[in-house]
Amino acid sequence: MATRPRRSCLTVPASSTKMLARAATLPADEIVLDLEDGVAPGEKTDATRSQLVEAVRAGARATVAVRINGVATPWWRDDLAAVAEARPQVVVIPKVESPDDVAMVAGLLPAGTGIEAQIETARGLVEVERIAQAGHGLEALVFGPGDFGASIGAPVLTIGEGSWDYALARIVVAARAFGLQAVDGPYAAIRDLDGLRASALRALAHGLDGKWVVHPDQIAPVNEVFTPAPEELERARRILTAGEGAVLVDGAMVDKASHRLAEALVARARAADA
Repeated sequence: MATRPRRSCLTVPASSTKMLARAATLPADEIVLDLEDGVAPGEKTDATRSQLVEAVRAGARATVAVRINGVATPWWRDDLAAVAEARPQVVVIPKVESPDDVAMVAGLLPAGTGIEAQIETARGLVEVERIAQAGHGLEALVFGPGDFGASIGAPVLTIGEGSWDYALARIVVAARAFGLQAVDGPYAAIRDLDGLRASALRALAHGLDGKWVVHPDQIAPVNEVFTPAPEELERARRILTAGEGAVLVDGAMVDKASHRLAEALVARARAADA
């Protein structure tokens, strides 16, 4: 399983030439060229797919991913034909509800293409442990708060608002159990950077690797949240050089479990520098 930096994953409608061109220059860890919800049904055309192919071929500073339409739609096979031509590093499958969804897409992908599975429905969350075991190049599970909220009837109108602790915890446990990354979904209130940070901090507290963003202004705050601060990294190093057994470091008891926590934080810092 490939491990890529995924602190910030910027989703960009594949139907917008202006947004596609700008996205290639931005400092997100991953650029998700979106053929699904970001594109109106009337624009899910060969012209849009051709535009996407050109954008992938033009390259970007970041990992380039393509989100196809879900396997229950009439568009997904045509989307995968464009993926086969463009050859992005990753394909994102929305609304995954079983390992079969992953297998169906993987069977039509070029060899070596990574996969992210979006968990966006009640059924998807119920099946998340089985989905995490799907293989076929699966690299990450991604929470989709908007569709998930609609699926369970949550009384929210802004994507990312609401209480998703149970869903995030279950997704990250399933991901880690099978060697995958876990990524939170977007916070759609673009100007509310305090709310964005709070949402990102909640995801970080659950152990997720990063978060989707929907606007360039959201990239820097999210990257900052998911990058260990220098003082955190220094404390982790002090813990790793402490003696064995239960000892005091900075007034707190640390032991072998503390060493494992410190190792995880150092690994997160290395990934941010990759």
